[in-house]
Amino acid sequence: MYELFKNLGSWLTSGAQWAGSDGITHRLAEHLQYSLLATLIAAAIGLPVGLLIGHTGRGAFIAINLASFGRALPTVGLVVLVFLAGGLSMLPVYVALVALAVPSIVTNTYAGMTAVDPDVKDAARGQGMRGHQVMLQVELPLALPLIMTGLRLALIQVVATATIAAYVSFGGLGRYVFDGLAQRDLVQVLGGAVLVAAVAIVLDLALSGLQRLLFRHRPAQTA
Repeated sequence: MYELFKNLGSWLTSGAQWAGSDGITHRLAEHLQYSLLATLIAAAIGLPVGLLIGHTGRGAFIAINLASFGRALPTVGLVVLVFLAGGLSMLPVYVALVALAVPSIVTNTYAGMTAVDPDVKDAARGQGMRGHQVMLQVELPLALPLIMTGLRLALIQVVATATIAAYVSFGGLGRYVFDGLAQRDLVQVLGGAVLVAAVAIVLDLALSGLQRLLFRHRPAQTA
């Protein structure tokens, strides 16, 4: 066991391991690209849905249950299914990652909108604000802490799961895991797993810190 961790330390700190097209720096950039793009697409889908159902109260049951269904889908199975239907491309990976990220965004956005005090909304309407103005100028700013929590959770889930890109022969940090398994190289497998975990933890801490900084004068809210 000591020898294994010693070799892992050497693997992670080797200068050669960080350079080139198969180096950690390049694989990390690929991993972040997949993760950020998938989260942005999920946000473009999930935020409007969460805002709309949270504001109107209509379709909440259907939307939340569909979101939960997306969370329950087996990620690798979904990748394989889209791969068989659409061929070799990044599309299966993005479909699976977006399906994973949307539920957290929808549910937290909906929760944030419904948590706004009804008296505040009534006061806004009493001042002559229309529906969309109440949603964008009153409900949305008050719901932002929970919305940001949903985005943070979605991003961390996507980062942890983006290793599946390597499953269909693309890059990212998952390349080390799948190549290591194929080569029976336990050090490489552990190295890839440690890197993915480290990236997820660093992003979680950074986004949590940013969230606390932005909303430090507001009462604490939980997802």
